[in-house]
Parts: sequence; C-alpha cells; structure tokens
Amino acid sequence: MSELTELTAVQLVNGYRKGEFSPVEATRAALERAEQMQPVVNAFVRLDPEDALALAAASAERWRRGEPAGLVDGVPVTVKDILLMRGGPTLKGSKAIDPNGRWDEDAPSVARLREHGAVFLGKTTTPEFGWKGVTDSPLSGVTRNPHDTSRTAGGSSGGSAAAVALGAGPLSLGTDGGGSVRIPAAFCGIFALKPTYGRVALYPASAFGTLAHVGPMTRDAADAALLMDVIGGPDARDWSALAPTASFVQALAGGVRGLRVAYSPVLGGQVAVRPAVAAAVRRAVERLAGLGAYVEETDPDFTDPVDAFHTLWFSGAARVTQHFGPHQRELLDPGLREICALGSRYSALDYLAAVDVRMELGRRMGQFHESYDLLVTPTLPITAFEAGAEVPKGSGHRRWTGWTPFTYPFNMTQQPAATVPVGTDAEGLPIGMQIVGARHRDDVVLRAAHALYEAEAGGSGTHL
Repeated sequence: MSELTELTAVQLVNGYRKGEFSPVEATRAALERAEQMQPVVNAFVRLDPEDALALAAASAERWRRGEPAGLVDGVPVTVKDILLMRGGPTLKGSKAIDPNGRWDEDAPSVARLREHGAVFLGKTTTPEFGWKGVTDSPLSGVTRNPHDTSRTAGGSSGGSAAAVALGAGPLSLGTDGGGSVRIPAAFCGIFALKPTYGRVALYPASAFGTLAHVGPMTRDAADAALLMDVIGGPDARDWSALAPTASFVQALAGGVRGLRVAYSPVLGGQVAVRPAVAAAVRRAVERLAGLGAYVEETDPDFTDPVDAFHTLWFSGAARVTQHFGPHQRELLDPGLREICALGSRYSALDYLAAVDVRMELGRRMGQFHESYDLLVTPTLPITAFEAGAEVPKGSGHRRWTGWTPFTYPFNMTQQPAATVPVGTDAEGLPIGMQIVGARHRDDVVLRAAHALYEAEAGGSGTHL
C-alpha cells in the first residue's frame, strides 16, 4: 500500500480511527520506502524494522479496542541521530563516540512521542555533532537530495528532511542551532518549525547552549502543530523548558486576515538572492496579502550578526570535543576540527561580547514585533547545490554561514521560525519561504503557514 506513504500524520490518524487501514500497514509501507531509498539518498544511520512492526502491532490492537494511547498512536516517526532514543546508540555522526554503552534513556521529545504511541522507524543522518548546514559525516557519508541525488539535502537535519520528503514516515524530530531544520526542509520541499527556545524540552543540554532547538519536520503545518502538541510539554530534566501552552492544532484556525506582516527580501543585508527564489517568495507574500494580511516591505533594524554567531557556535563545537584525546580528534570531520581549534582560542570576554550582540539583537526584534506580527524572508538565497560540499562551488564562502544569512539570526533571538515550500526553480529544486514570529508566538507562525497550505489545497493543487 505505497499510497499510505503519501498521507500526512493527520490523515493516518483519521484513517486508523475509521478503520480504513492499520498502523501495521502504514508502518510496512514506510519501511519499504525507507529501505528502497536508503542506498540512493542515505537518510538513515539505523532502521529498526522488527521493533517498528512490534510497536505498530501494539498500536493496531489499541485502535481495535478504541483506546489509542495518544495523539499520534501508530504514526511512523523518525528521529535525528542527535537525540537520545533508548535501545540503540546515538552516535551524532561521529566515529569518536563509543557505541558500547547503556543507551537506556530517551530525549524528552522522544519520550513524549513514545507516550503517545508513535512508531519509531529509526535514526536519521546528521553531520558530526550537527555542526554544519549540509549532511555528510565521517560515520555515515553523504546524504543526498531526493529531488536530485547529485545535490545536498541540506543540514544538519538532512536525513530527517529526506525521509519525510520521500514518505519514510510523515513526522521527524530534528534539531536547529543555526537553521538545521529549516535549511534541509527548504532544500527538500517540506515544512519545518524551529520553535521558541524552551518550547520543546531538550536533554542532555546542547554544548551549543541556547542556540539549539528541537523542532518538527513534517509534510505540512497541520502535522507540525499535531507534533508540537505531543512534544511541547515540559520535562524535569530541562530547567529551561517552558510551561505548557494551549493546543497548537486548535490555534491553526483563523487565517491571516488582519495580521501585520513585514516582508524583507534581503533582511537588510547585501544578500544575493537568486531570481527564482526571490520571485517564488514574492508570489507567496502576495498570496498572504490576498488572504487578508497587511503586508509591508521593510527590514528589521540590525546588521548581520555572523561574527558573534561564529564565536558562540565555534565555542560550542570546542566544548563538544574538549575531552577528546589525539586519536579521537584525528577521527573528526576536518572542518569540525578546524572550527574547534578556533573556538578553543576565544576568551570568556569574547564569548560574553557575543552574548551582548545577541541580547541587543533580541531587543531590536522584540521592538520590531510590536509593529509586526510576522516577518517573512526567503529561507535561503539559493536552492540545493552539489552534495558533499559545505559551500557551493565558486561562491567564495568559507563556512556554511555564508549561504544561510536568513536562518541563524533567529537562533540568536530564540524566536519561532518556520519554512514553507513555495515552489521550485527551473531545475525542479524546491524553494522555501521563512516565517518568523515574536518569541512565544509559535501559534501565529503555524497559523500563517497553515493558511498558505489551505489556500494551496483550495486552488489548483500546484505549489504555492
């Protein structure tokens, strides 16, 4: 039943409720798709078919009794191999981690999914410790884009993006420290949300500190809202987790009429956005206006914080590998080894100066959102480039941050930010539009994204 791989999580749950098909059938279809795509796309570090089918069978029995365990009972789910999932090692794309361990604990988001009856298919690929915006690692090799396997899937949650795009489970958990759910989602043509920091509990704490968020990677905004209702609760292991909020699914209704939307084509910088990307995003912005939003083309008042971000990011990378001996360091991705060396040379005063930049950026964006409910930008200025490279050939960029100017600023400010697919370029490569909300207004971001999906469904059925 390969058509089951085309259904969203919402559609699967509705089908289970009506008895149209079972979690076992949906899981078999997702596993078949994963196994079929793995040799070509390389989205998984581990598939667990026996465990998945056992979970699916237990779910099918609960549905037969009319007693589902939770909101996503029986839905096939994948998890980025940064997050702990009991029963197997979490190697984070690194040969330097010993796979022999107890591995008996779930990350908070994984634990919430387990409580709600999710079916875990396996773990998805990541660059080593999630350090860059593409997905290749010494451990698992290169993850490729399902739209063109010569291109990158993006990163660092590239395996999750590819899995969702190809139907190997409609829901995936990713992490985002500088764009790592939004970048691959944009390149692979799916939806992703980086929630407000603390909205999804994280444990163990990331060495990248409060830059790192856990977020849903899904087929559409409705599935992301459903997943947020599952994983958005607190966990005692994360002292920075936020208190529970109202249902994100219930918040989807209402549309965008009356919302104040700021449209920033280049985010105030000298960003060379490809014409196809700029045109697709502008068309989607016009659709928001057509749905009743008040749209104004304007920029937030800040300069590119890349130097401060590098200080925070490279310091975090150095902290990740601080305890490694010479042999372990030799096993690292050379690019990671390079930024770790840079990060180890920063002083505490350098770090605090970067925190000052971050706090000022947060203040400016807080004031900006007193005038605007949402900020809209391209997610990325480009479409997917060649696989296996950190930066596009001939771009002149040294690091992945050179081609991701729209994503990492909002990790610094802790704001919710989503990417919505808004079309393709002449080569058929997906284009994403970023929707940014004020801190704690994840509901507004999801509502606006959902309105765009609803408008697409009610129109020609083509991309936005």
